[in-house]
Amino acid sequence: MAARTRREELVALLQDYAGEAELLGQAFAGRHRLHPTDLHALLAVMRADTAGTPLTPGRLGTRLGLSTGATTALVDRLERAGHVRRSRESTDRRRVTLRQAENAGRVGAAFFGPLGDRVDAVLQDFDDAELAATARFLSAMNALVADYRAELATDRPATPAS
Repeated sequence: MAARTRREELVALLQDYAGEAELLGQAFAGRHRLHPTDLHALLAVMRADTAGTPLTPGRLGTRLGLSTGATTALVDRLERAGHVRRSRESTDRRRVTLRQAENAGRVGAAFFGPLGDRVDAVLQDFDDAELAATARFLSAMNALVADYRAELATDRPATPAS
């Protein structure tokens, strides 16, 4: 397959995956009476908490491109739903961090657990070298998209690829 054709195939597959993932997120949000942005926030809070670097509301808002007021409303919704809790853990008691609540893990496991089982079944069809190449590719693509989004957020014109 020619390089241009392979590129087009990969771009189309990434677009399809992004679209399907977005629709799945909307299904989760709808089922749990959450705003669609809430899923992105909840995932960010859960990943940061699991990594041992919990987010502050300000960092969450920056990551999602939200104003302070919109972030506060979002965190309030997630807290009321029992998915997130605010915590004051540092010596600076004014600093609030966001932690996943127990309910978030239960709800996520119930909804996404069957998908995880299906992912495991698909991954069994790939050897370690294929999975390593896929991980390297997806990491590079995630970084590229995040960098481009950051450029757009600063209103700097994007530089065309050479």
